[in-house]
Amino acid sequence: MATIDELRRVRLEKLKSLQDAGLLAYPGKTRRTHSIAEALADFAKISKSEKEIVLAGRIMAQRGHGGATFLDVNDGTADKIQGLIKEDKLGEKGYKFFIDHFDIGDFVEIKGVLIETKRGEKTIEATDYAMLAKSLIPLPEKWHGLQDVEEKLRKRYLDILFNPDVKEMIKKRAIFWNSMREFLTEKGFLEVETPILEVTTGGADAKPFTTHHNALDLDVHLRISIGELWQKKLMVAGFEKTFEIGRLFRNEGMDAEHLQDFTGMEFYWAYADYHMGMELVEEMYKYVIKKTFGTLQFKVKEFEVDFGKKWEKYDYQTMINKYAGIDIMEASLPEMEKQLQKLGITYDKNGFNKTRAIDNLWKYCRKEVGGPGFLINLPVDVSPLAKRDEKNLKIVQRFQVIVAGSEVGNGYSELNDPIDQAERFAEQQKLREKGDEEAQMFDYDFVEALEYGMPPTCGFGIGGERLFSFLMDKPARETQIFPLMRPKQ
Repeated sequence: MATIDELRRVRLEKLKSLQDAGLLAYPGKTRRTHSIAEALADFAKISKSEKEIVLAGRIMAQRGHGGATFLDVNDGTADKIQGLIKEDKLGEKGYKFFIDHFDIGDFVEIKGVLIETKRGEKTIEATDYAMLAKSLIPLPEKWHGLQDVEEKLRKRYLDILFNPDVKEMIKKRAIFWNSMREFLTEKGFLEVETPILEVTTGGADAKPFTTHHNALDLDVHLRISIGELWQKKLMVAGFEKTFEIGRLFRNEGMDAEHLQDFTGMEFYWAYADYHMGMELVEEMYKYVIKKTFGTLQFKVKEFEVDFGKKWEKYDYQTMINKYAGIDIMEASLPEMEKQLQKLGITYDKNGFNKTRAIDNLWKYCRKEVGGPGFLINLPVDVSPLAKRDEKNLKIVQRFQVIVAGSEVGNGYSELNDPIDQAERFAEQQKLREKGDEEAQMFDYDFVEALEYGMPPTCGFGIGGERLFSFLMDKPARETQIFPLMRPKQ
C-alpha cells in the first residue's frame, strides 16, 4: 500500500502535467451558474430545458465503468450531485485527460446538462470540465475518516468534511449565538464592543493571560470577562441596556467543561435589579434553547433537565449545609479547611483563604443539583462586584444559573456604591498579594467612574460554550470549531 508521501508525489506529477499543458490548477474564478442545492431544487425545470449549466465542487468519490466515469460532487450547499464524464461526449483525448489528472479531493468545474439516470440518480452530464484546485494529499477513506480524537480536532476541516454531525453542530452553534443576539436586540439592548486588552482585568475571579504592548511599552492582560467594568461605565455614561458577545481568555485548567479561550455574552440593564434579571434570563434561555434545538427537554450528564418548567431557586447557605454539612456563615477558615479534607475535596493551598474555601465547598455541593434553577443569597466574600442585600448585609443580590451540577450563567444587582466597591477591591488586592492569582485587581478608574454615579443596574454573563456543550452532550473542546491544540511534534 502506497504511503501518503508516495501518493503526494504522484499528484505533484499530475499538477506539473496540468501546468505543462498550459492549464491553471488553481484559477481565481469559476464559471459556476448554480449551486448544487439550486440545481437539485430546480432539477425538473432545468433538465427539461436541456440548457447547459455549470456546477462546481469537490470530488468526493470516483468510479469508472467502461468509457464513463461517475463522480460524487459536493459544494457544501447540498449532500452531493452525480457527475458523469463520458468518452463519447468529450472525445478520447478529453476523457483520457480527465482520468489522468483528476483525483478524489480535487475541486472541479463541470459544464453540462442535467439528466436522470436509469437508476433515478440526478446527474450533470459533462460537455466540458476544468480544474479549480488540485488536491495534493488524498482524503481519508470515506467510511472510516479520522478515528483518533486528537487527529480529528487537529484536522478539524476533514472531520467537518466527512462528519455531517459536526457540520450540523457548527450550524447550531451559529443559531445559538444569533438567537441570543436576536432576543436581546428585540428587548431593546444595544450591542457594543469593549477592549480585549486591559491594563487591569476585572469582572471575574480568574487568572489572566499577560502579554506586552510594544508601542506603549506596557504589560497588558487579555480580558477575563466580556467587558463587565467597561459596560458598567456605559451605564454611567447614560446607556440603559447594553450587551456584548465575544471572546474571553482565562489562563487556567482545561477539562470537559473548561477552556482557556471561549465565547461569552454579558448584558447590563440600568434601573433593573437581580429579580428582574432572573425573569429575563429564564425567558432568554428558553428562547435560545428552543430556537437552537427545537426542544426544551434534555438528558445532561445523569440529569433529566426540562428548561420549559418554572425554574427553582436554591439558597447558597442551605445547599452547602445540606450537602457539605457546614454553616459557611458561622464557620471559621480552619473549620472549613477541616471539612474540605473530611469530604475529600482537593484544593490549591497556594493563596488559600476563606473565599476559596467557600467556593470549593459550593462546587462540591452543586454537583447534586440538576436544575434548571437559580442559586441565590451568595455571601459577600465570593461576590466582590455585587450589591449587598438590604436586609442581610452578609449576602448579596446575586444569582447563578445551575444546570446539571454546573454553573452556566452569573448575574447580580451591580454594586454602585463607590466606597463599598473600593473597600472590596482593597480586600481582593490583599488576597492577590498573599498569592491568590484569581482575586480581582483594584481598578481605580472604575471606582472613579462610580463616583460620578451609576444607576441601579442588573448585569448578567454566560460563558455559552459550557451550556452549548451540555446540550450537545459533548466535551466543551469538541463543540468549538477550531479548539486550541498543542503543536504536533
